[in-house]
Amino acid sequence: MTQANLKIVTFADYLAYDDGTDRRYELTYGDLIEVPPESDENVLISRALDRAFSDIVGFQRVRTHQLALEVLGQPKNRFPDLTVLRPEHLEQLQALGQSAITLEMAPPLLVVEVVSSGAESRRRDYFDKRNQYEWRGIPEYWIVDPQEGRVTVLAMVEGTYTETVFNQDDTVVSPTFSQWQLTVEEMFHKIQRD
Repeated sequence: MTQANLKIVTFADYLAYDDGTDRRYELTYGDLIEVPPESDENVLISRALDRAFSDIVGFQRVRTHQLALEVLGQPKNRFPDLTVLRPEHLEQLQALGQSAITLEMAPPLLVVEVVSSGAESRRRDYFDKRNQYEWRGIPEYWIVDPQEGRVTVLAMVEGTYTETVFNQDDTVVSPTFSQWQLTVEEMFHKIQRD
């Protein structure tokens, strides 16, 4: 990861920063830390999930990889692999002029992280992001783990996440999206097929 030599104090400053590239940065203790590109597998899984959720809520409300989500703690923002927005976010994003959800906005309905290989990635998705998404009050967080062939659904219950793990033949149950009908195996098969 590359670190830019610039101190940014607030998330508003972060949103105003433009280095003239399409690089993504996380704001960590005032430093901009470049987020590495996604793996090809991660991109393919995210795209397949994008299509599936777009069929449920409409393509305008689904974002992949480029949406900056302001969170509590450090870093101050994340770029979920997939985010399902609330209807009011569409107007708010247009007014903001950025693909970003700030702390002043309601949290998105769902974020999904696809676990990349490596211990650091696993720790970040299973622990760091889980804590930040829970603190942010995001109603539902999915951890899609292609290496383990499972999907972990974390649902907000009385201010804390409850965890349900779905394996191969299990139909993934979403408390928010009752229309979701795919098993873990079907999800991964759909990804490989599409």
